[in-house]
Amino acid sequence: MAYAIAERASHALGRHPLAHPVPLAIAMVSALLAATGTSFPTYFAGAQFVHFLLGPATVALAVPLFRQWPLVRRSILPMAVALLVGGVVAIVSAVGLALLLGLPEQIALALAPKSVTAAIAMGVADTIGADPALAAVLVITTGILGAIMAKPVLDLAGVRHRAARGFAIGLSAHGIGTARAFQDNEVAGTFAGIAMGLNGLITAMLVPLLVLLLR
Repeated sequence: MAYAIAERASHALGRHPLAHPVPLAIAMVSALLAATGTSFPTYFAGAQFVHFLLGPATVALAVPLFRQWPLVRRSILPMAVALLVGGVVAIVSAVGLALLLGLPEQIALALAPKSVTAAIAMGVADTIGADPALAAVLVITTGILGAIMAKPVLDLAGVRHRAARGFAIGLSAHGIGTARAFQDNEVAGTFAGIAMGLNGLITAMLVPLLVLLLR
């Protein structure tokens, strides 16, 4: 219900970047839980059905992928290059900036998998000795910020190609960014979904290696 209300509000405000339905829905649910004194375990027990639907929703991304397959096939090489560069930059820039700013190592390590979906990020964080819960919070924050900032940043950079825009959003802002890309058009959403999946794979392989080099 919160998301439905937030979606209507976002639409009424002309899809303004600051009126993204995800943070609006989170704010409403959080306010309700705080006002009623509902604990998180109680809330999560009631949200199991929605949690279960994350799996089918992710698998359903194969439908637009099938529809756009000719375009996807022609874009394999540029996608591979963008994936490698974007995946490495997402990890190194986050960890590097955290260390330069003097943040504790635990926070810096939890930032490493920030651009992949929470399930993968928590597994990666556990592998490298970071706090999985902190990693999940940073992932959600990254997704929200990415969904809010993606469109104005890409417009400012002059990126107009729908596939390129979608791939950039999915690579940097995982599932929340992918949902935002689908709001623009199916092509952008399809490439965002591809980037989200592939970046999860490459991040799971690269983060332990890069952390080993940093140490």
